[in-house]
Amino acid sequence: MPDRDDAEPPVGGPAVSADRYRRTVTLPHTASLTSRTSRRSGGGVTGTDLLAAAVNAVPGGAARPGQQEMTTAIEAAVSAREHLLVQAGTGTGKSLAYLAPALTVDGPVVVSTATLALQSQLVDHDLPRLADAVEPLLGRRPTFAVLKGRHHYLCLARLDNATEEEPGDTLFDQPTPSGTTWLGEAGRLGRQVQRLRDWAEKTDTGDRDELDPGVDDQAWRLVSMPARECVGAARCPFGAECFADASRARAREADIVVTNHSLLAVDMLAGRHIVPPHQLLVVDEAHELADRVSSAAQAELVPELIDRSTRRARPLLRPETAEALTTAGDALAGGLAEAPAGRLTAGLPAPLQEACTLLDAATRAALDAIGEIKADDPDPVRKQQVKAVLDELSGTAQRLLDEADHDVAWVERNDVTGRRALVVAPLSVAGTLATHLYEDRTVVATSATLTLGGRFDSVARALGLEAPAEAPVTSGPGWQSLDVGSPFDYARQGILYVAAHLPRPSASGLPDAAGAELLGLVEALGGRTLGLFSSRRAAQQAAELLRARTDLPVLLQGEQALPLLVRRFREEQSSCLFGVMSLWQGVDVPGDACQLVVIDRLPFPRPDEPLAAARAAAVDADGGSGFAAVSVPIAAVRLAQGVGRLIRATGDRGVVAVLDSRLETARGYGPFLRRSLPPFWYTTRPDVARGALERLARA
Repeated sequence: MPDRDDAEPPVGGPAVSADRYRRTVTLPHTASLTSRTSRRSGGGVTGTDLLAAAVNAVPGGAARPGQQEMTTAIEAAVSAREHLLVQAGTGTGKSLAYLAPALTVDGPVVVSTATLALQSQLVDHDLPRLADAVEPLLGRRPTFAVLKGRHHYLCLARLDNATEEEPGDTLFDQPTPSGTTWLGEAGRLGRQVQRLRDWAEKTDTGDRDELDPGVDDQAWRLVSMPARECVGAARCPFGAECFADASRARAREADIVVTNHSLLAVDMLAGRHIVPPHQLLVVDEAHELADRVSSAAQAELVPELIDRSTRRARPLLRPETAEALTTAGDALAGGLAEAPAGRLTAGLPAPLQEACTLLDAATRAALDAIGEIKADDPDPVRKQQVKAVLDELSGTAQRLLDEADHDVAWVERNDVTGRRALVVAPLSVAGTLATHLYEDRTVVATSATLTLGGRFDSVARALGLEAPAEAPVTSGPGWQSLDVGSPFDYARQGILYVAAHLPRPSASGLPDAAGAELLGLVEALGGRTLGLFSSRRAAQQAAELLRARTDLPVLLQGEQALPLLVRRFREEQSSCLFGVMSLWQGVDVPGDACQLVVIDRLPFPRPDEPLAAARAAAVDADGGSGFAAVSVPIAAVRLAQGVGRLIRATGDRGVVAVLDSRLETARGYGPFLRRSLPPFWYTTRPDVARGALERLARA
């Protein structure tokens, strides 16, 4: 079960005395804070003024029309209280385009990102540079804060008890295949916990990302506290020193709060009391938001978690009550062992239905037996932890038993780790977004890939906005859209080559003809190739082919840590980097190091992806085309992200080669997918593509 900051912890009740790790946590100095209105000083200063100051502060900085257009549109949207979708192509400088007008809005403005890379760019680069540039205009230095989930912060209460827990008995630990913690592993964990103790006496924030070198996930789980397990500051012996609460206090007083889509999703599902109240929300990398909300609303049952929960709850229960939990866990393990992996299209199989029924009854009985946390409870923290996980297990079991039409259930199995899980997730989150995302605030959603097939309607509907059926759709009730383009001259900087002569791909892996095409393209350029593959098998086959037939350095995802591979790819001019989906939008290599991007096949969702398959089936059942409504838009977003790896700066040149002939030959969706891509110069002639690569090699 993933950690979620799904609710504020309960308050009230006595605190247990504790002296160990007593410390002072930096909180905002209330006496020095003025009202929100007075802090938005610099009367008459517009977002355009602030953007100009930020651009002029950069040596050689120049105004970008798309950037200016985006800033003006955001100011208009805030004034009109309308929502805005903005497609801003790579190179637009969209971060400054939304940060500048954000500083003219009263109260905190929340910026949400999908990736840690963009969050780091905002906090470490864009915001400090903007603050320096606009301070003379505003008459003060703007402030900003990062807001993360509670489990990202060190919990002093957990740290105080860390030595009393067996490493393998933590509630949310991921099980090892054998379920055994070896002596050497326990010693390693002990050393990491001791380092965390030392760090606790020095850190001002308790933020895991500031711990260098870091610790592994198992060690961190021993010293962090998901919100559902937290007893609240009033009951906690370390409540006054809580790092997570201090981060929320800082966020309430900042001009700009940077958070992530996962926490934003949890905030919506929990009634919007985690993120500070605000008038403007900027959702960057907005094409990822619906998936993150889906993940936040997903739940699962895992036998190992039930087993650990039972062990932790046993001291609080009568033997027969604890035994009922054990029986339910055993029943779930047996049911998962019999069930094949994949979507459950005919409801829960009888063994899994029986397991959920047993678990529902057992967790309810256990919760009744534990009762409320009382004033004289000797260890309210541990008791709350046990109650939290039992309550979530009960809710998940009930949800699975309901078999609601709006939910999708499936069985996951990993034969490498031995992990088995029964999972449930919403069929769609558009209704959730429509209800919770837009109320009482203006939302600006932006990304380099918001239009699909040249239109905004697919993304608008996915984000819960009403989009009329007629085309073209550029606006709807309460929302407008804008495509500011890109400063790059794609038709002059790059070629989109589709290998239309290749056979239609069928079996998984890399077909021989596609392998020969790949080899010829890479040899023409002499490396400098990013290979984006549909499967690990295809990436492996491509790497083996090039290693056998060339002397080029070939880097394969999974053979080393990804950041190290990307750094080597950037530094070794003749190298190739091959990988799968995480490379499609996680690599930024401007310059000559990446001049050929190869995509082996169109990135349609696999038939065994449960949510995509269920959504497509629902459209089919209503008389539509599930493939056109679900699979094609997913492929369009993924393809646009992958193609976008090529041109990252105004001086970049290169070729995108798609080894899937369907992009040219499929009359139904081929043109739609091509319209979703940057306007490269287009060809299906292999000699043209190879000639361009040979000229780049000689340049």
